[in-house]
Amino acid sequence: MGRILAIDYGQKRVGIAVTDSLQLIANGLTTVSSKDIFTFLKDYFSKEDVEIIVIGYPVNFKNQGAESLKYINPFIKKLEIFYPEKKIEIIDERFTSKLAQIAMIEGGLKKKQRQNKALTDKISAVIILQSYMQIKN
Repeated sequence: MGRILAIDYGQKRVGIAVTDSLQLIANGLTTVSSKDIFTFLKDYFSKEDVEIIVIGYPVNFKNQGAESLKYINPFIKKLEIFYPEKKIEIIDERFTSKLAQIAMIEGGLKKKQRQNKALTDKISAVIILQSYMQIKN
């Protein structure tokens, strides 16, 4: 069984989370620059068996696509071209950044640490992955 990798794609940074090989536990993996995401994925996929890629898909309160989809949709299309053997799933990512902030507060991080956008993106990816795993089961 391959891992599930979750992506919180942004214009500047990409938060990445991954499951263990049994797909039981979600862990934050890293945050990479958006321009480096395909280099990172190529390297990661050469080392780890990833079965499913889950991408956070931003929608608004009216269930319409958010403006950031103009960056995310081309990213998804490129993923499908580069990795046709991988199953690609999208999941609503509403409130993940807010939930990440709450998790950092509850985790006792100081204000300066909570201002780290890369950490927020990585935690958001974990939340996306956990949401997907709950829906899947």
